[in-house]
Amino acid sequence: MILAAIDIGSNAARLLISETSVYKDGSVDFTKLSLLRIPLRLGFDVFEKGIISPEKKQRLINTIKAYKLLMELYNVEAVKACATSAMRDAANGPAILKEIKDETGIDINIISGKEEANVIYETHIAENLASNHSYLYVDVGGGSTEVTLFSENHIVFKESFNIGTIRLLNNTVTDEQWEHMKWFIKTHTREFQPVEIIGSGGNINKVFSMSKRKEGKPLPLDLLKDYYKELSYTSIEDRKHLYNLRSDRADVIVPALQIYIAVMRWANADEIYVPKIGLADGLVKILYKEMMAKV
Repeated sequence: MILAAIDIGSNAARLLISETSVYKDGSVDFTKLSLLRIPLRLGFDVFEKGIISPEKKQRLINTIKAYKLLMELYNVEAVKACATSAMRDAANGPAILKEIKDETGIDINIISGKEEANVIYETHIAENLASNHSYLYVDVGGGSTEVTLFSENHIVFKESFNIGTIRLLNNTVTDEQWEHMKWFIKTHTREFQPVEIIGSGGNINKVFSMSKRKEGKPLPLDLLKDYYKELSYTSIEDRKHLYNLRSDRADVIVPALQIYIAVMRWANADEIYVPKIGLADGLVKILYKEMMAKV
């Protein structure tokens, strides 16, 4: 079965196409056939003006049309699509999504921050790790950060904070929001020490790639601090040249590191694991469950 997921984020829109197959032991394999990312940067409109501009609306519509053609070429049987923080905050978000459905037939749902955390959890990375440890999933996006604590094979909490890379670049995150996030994480992880961090999102994946670490090995907090210091003191032009970063990564990577470092410190964690997971991976797994429930 070939399934697809579309994730309309604050920085980019992603299309993941996966082939699912059941192994002889009953487990399900999800094989990535295609992953496409278009840097729409909707959050820069929304977090400053409260709406998506006509130009970016058209780029979004064109992106979904292109994704639809690609899904047809791959013979995709079903698609699950969602939009996150930027679309949640955009006054014209629902109208744009209706227009997209009318033109493409693709239904994109706006999900809450907690629903976003639920989708990330569906990747079930922690279930493959030691059951006597506590793990904090941290997903940093352009508009929000989702955290989920998983301990002794069950979920302790899922929470979403309106602190994201584009909001930080636009200076729309208040001291009160930072303090609330700090209090929440410190308070709610205190009884579950030691906590190990699992990071997801394009920025932490890029940092992991830059580090040349072997897959499965964690990144130390001190290394993240070093990257934060180095990148903070270089211009966006220099970041693109020295670290081979795209324009839409070179600006947001610094506030992303700021968030990951803060969460790690508040949770008393000195390492972060970076499996290649994201919202789209969780969406595909949820879609597979829904498809199987219909059989």
